[in-house]
Amino acid sequence: MLLPALAFFGYFLVYPILFNIYVSFFDWSGLGPVTNFVGLRNYERLLTDHNLRRALFNTFLWVVGMVTVPVALGMAIALMVDGVRGEVFFKSIFFLPYTISFVAIGVMWKWMYYPDYGVVNSILRHLGLGGLARAWLGIPRVNSFAMMAALAWLLTGFAMVIFLAGLRSIPTEIIEAATLDGLSGWKLFRHILFPLLTPFTTLVGAMVLLNTLKVFDVIYVMTGGGPFFSSETIAVTMYRETFLTFRFGYGAAIANFLFVLVVICTIFAIRQGFKREVKY
Repeated sequence: MLLPALAFFGYFLVYPILFNIYVSFFDWSGLGPVTNFVGLRNYERLLTDHNLRRALFNTFLWVVGMVTVPVALGMAIALMVDGVRGEVFFKSIFFLPYTISFVAIGVMWKWMYYPDYGVVNSILRHLGLGGLARAWLGIPRVNSFAMMAALAWLLTGFAMVIFLAGLRSIPTEIIEAATLDGLSGWKLFRHILFPLLTPFTTLVGAMVLLNTLKVFDVIYVMTGGGPFFSSETIAVTMYRETFLTFRFGYGAAIANFLFVLVVICTIFAIRQGFKREVKY
């Protein structure tokens, strides 16, 4: 039983990674045998590619926005619905977006952002704020934040469910003792709940971080990385270089860079979360 599992793991995970590393040292179009060895030239280009630098900056903005907004909203909603009447209903409503594919989310929010008949601009006009209506996906930098809202809507429900599980894991004796000591509201959250939720915050943060670093579907469906590459992230740039311009070697180098970045960020997030041992 172990040998087939190892063979499956090696063929579908280890081999593609090693082949990708190998291809990154070649100038290959994806057709025919892998030839034209260029050494480290593809990796040198990583340092001088203006579009990649912009994609890296956009990825950084996505990471900051996604690690803060969905995590904070998920925790806040979990605290509000914990133990209230109709909790199952609220959990279902907030978690529902996470069950929808990223592509479907992108299509749905793209319709909502249409300048003429989109839901967002229609609401603004009905509220007398027509001056704020705009082509949300056609303006550089604005389109990135508009797409972040779509992904945040998707990830907030996931964060809420994890934090609700964390709140359930806290012994009621601790909450009762803190209440008897006069802690309530913000003080109870700051001194008791938040420290005890550290492992769950780490889990949510790491999962959101991974989803954000490799975000592709939402961006590609909503803007395609445009206009003029202004909304590209590393994953979108990697796709464009590989499958649209057929520079498989350079695309492989970008993929390796993204892989290393994901590993480093994940290890950092986990180490930060578990520096302090949580004891009940």
